[in-house]
Amino acid sequence: MKRTDGFDARRLRPRQHRSWGSRLGAALGLLLIVAGALFIGTGVASLFSDIDALASMPLDKEAAVTLLTLGLILLLLGIFMRRRVRRRMQTPSGLSFSPRLKKRR
Repeated sequence: MKRTDGFDARRLRPRQHRSWGSRLGAALGLLLIVAGALFIGTGVASLFSDIDALASMPLDKEAAVTLLTLGLILLLLGIFMRRRVRRRMQTPSGLSFSPRLKKRR
């Protein structure tokens, strides 16, 4: 005869991710992407143009390259963070078995 006193089927189901944390992470990633794009745009505009509208914002070449590099780093960091959060949000909610039980013999 089987003993089912300590069995709880809810333990086999994975816990759902908290939606507010995932949404906050996705929003932070999007904010990093936008800030990186703005920094890249500012760096490129000050590096490659002699427009009078940018005369009020004098940047030397080193500052423009620094802005460009910082913008690229922020953009890549934001893309990485956003992809990771979205991938985690879209995981299937099946039963959680150990990897040893998933192997086929």
